[in-house]
Amino acid sequence: MLDSLLFSRIQFGANISFHILFPTISIALGWFLFFFKIQHIRTGLDYWLEAYQFWVKIFALTFALGVVSGITMSFQFGTNWPGYMETVGN
Repeated sequence: MLDSLLFSRIQFGANISFHILFPTISIALGWFLFFFKIQHIRTGLDYWLEAYQFWVKIFALTFALGVVSGITMSFQFGTNWPGYMETVGN
């Protein structure tokens, strides 16, 4: 049967699937940003700095989306599995 508990768990599954993408992308982009910055310092070429400045904006967006989806995920833990939250703590 389709009830509200099943729908809330489907919503949580969608949220956690969406959330896991953003920390993964942020970690990978951090390494790319490090590479671009080091290349700019090493070579002094401006296109490395331009690439760095472009990808910093993408990094900030993915980081912010990861934070927002993580916050909603913590609320969903409390509403979907209240017994779990009582066991593991606040």
